[in-house]
Amino acid sequence: MSGFVSFRLSHLALGAMLIGLVAPVSADAQSAGAQSAGAQTQSVRLGPSGLPLPRFVSLKSARVNSRVGPGTNYSVDWMYTKAGLPMEIIQEYDTWRRVRDAEGSEGWVNQSLLSGKRTAMVAPWQRGKDARINLLRRPSEDAAVTAMVEPGAIGTIKSCNGKWCEMSFAGRSGWISQSLVWGAYPGEKVED
Repeated sequence: MSGFVSFRLSHLALGAMLIGLVAPVSADAQSAGAQSAGAQTQSVRLGPSGLPLPRFVSLKSARVNSRVGPGTNYSVDWMYTKAGLPMEIIQEYDTWRRVRDAEGSEGWVNQSLLSGKRTAMVAPWQRGKDARINLLRRPSEDAAVTAMVEPGAIGTIKSCNGKWCEMSFAGRSGWISQSLVWGAYPGEKVED
């Protein structure tokens, strides 16, 4: 890779827009069966910090360097430019965390740049397709649609019950099937 820094996730910020309020529509926009790269149920093991590995976190800052190794003496591989971007911690070394993004890229980030605040990306595997994901009034497939979000939209997780996640996008809240978010494991329960 040439150059010092590559700005590779700026397109995520563009895709992270709420489409707006819509009238109730059919559940056709919710395609079941789509799975993210890290969506398989994982056995829980504890890292040196005493916290489970793997686990989801988010970026604290709008400018976060991802390095090829755990330390400032390692070169910068990527620069993330979106605060709140969900990341999966897959390894720990001292104050450094090896993280994976929704596209599967991995690198090392200092723990001070990560937050325990849970965010998630909606169906990043459907980005670029002409698809919209329904944000529902309650956790049920037959619930009224309150809004639609684009694949790649980033929202804050309020809670997940193992099947559905209540999320907030730009002040709009609703429920999305947990199988359609990258930022919560299948069956995982999350409380704010």
